[in-house]
Amino acid sequence: MKKVYANATEALDGVITDGMMIAAGGFGLCGIPELLLEAIKDSGAQNLTFASNNAGVDDFGIGILLQTKQVKKMISSYVGENAEFMRQYLSGELELEFNPQGTLAERMRAGGAGIPGFYTKTGVGTVIAEGKEHKDFSGETYILEEGIFADLAIVKAWKADDTGNLIFRKTARNFNVPAATCGKICIAEVEEIVPRGSLDPDAIHLPGIYVHRIIQGEHEKRIEQRTTRKKEEA
Repeated sequence: MKKVYANATEALDGVITDGMMIAAGGFGLCGIPELLLEAIKDSGAQNLTFASNNAGVDDFGIGILLQTKQVKKMISSYVGENAEFMRQYLSGELELEFNPQGTLAERMRAGGAGIPGFYTKTGVGTVIAEGKEHKDFSGETYILEEGIFADLAIVKAWKADDTGNLIFRKTARNFNVPAATCGKICIAEVEEIVPRGSLDPDAIHLPGIYVHRIIQGEHEKRIEQRTTRKKEEA
């Protein structure tokens, strides 16, 4: 099975359609599939639902799809740093399903494991629990959360071989792995594709069985919030 494609546009060919649910990896601006997001914007696909830790910033990440109004719904845990997101949500143009961060990660992991739902204490007694089934275990109340089963998963990794085995770097690993597993189709963009057999099997974070298409590209690696210390006077 051919998995390596020349670029993001080719990798999305025949996959991206209107109305899809897309699970996107990354944490803030770290480890986001920026090339694939740009190609999704260029595809013109509409009415998309994104399950992602956050929505990027105004001109980067999922934020570029908010600018073109290609996103109808976000399933997220953090929605700061994005003025257009705030504007669309407050005006009723964008639907938001707000999730605690651990719940969102577990919903993706559950979907990848074929688990349709699970109970958690997180969110009990808050707006998160409204309309959800409640159940008591050992005298404690839990709410039912559903696993996420996405039509497409897009992730960004550090290294891959041509079979799709992936290695992530540091913070980029956290949401990318569960996002990758919960998609019917997973497309990964990587910094480097290495020869088959050159990756240490014990170092692989995501087996290639989860990955259907791969691209290699150059990445901007933008810093979301830059904080510096004032220079001390001599």
